[in-house]
Amino acid sequence: MERQPANATQQNPASTDKRRIRFDGTGVKNSYANTCHVASTKEEIILNFGLNQSWDQGQQDIQVQLTNRIILSPFAAKRLAMLLRGVMHQYEARFGKLDVGPQSEPAPKADAADEKPQVVN
Repeated sequence: MERQPANATQQNPASTDKRRIRFDGTGVKNSYANTCHVASTKEEIILNFGLNQSWDQGQQDIQVQLTNRIILSPFAAKRLAMLLRGVMHQYEARFGKLDVGPQSEPAPKADAADEKPQVVN
């Protein structure tokens, strides 16, 4: 039987499940967005966040000032979608259902080549 030094640490599969994540917010910048434009390629999901300050509903053209762009891998985007879905279920259970109209969940498309960017206001 082999003895390990007293200061040796053993790798226990259960111990890796107890890792903690610490967020350092020292350099974080806060932004408000009321519009999100989503586009994708095979390798990336692009989220463009911005401000729509066109309050007149009758305007022909709407100017959106982009403030942030987040580029994710498809795997990270899928995890984000799952997290947001869970948070929204919790929110609605607590504060009531949100009605965002017929654009709330676009139907999946069979052919990715036909995919058009989605805009959420």
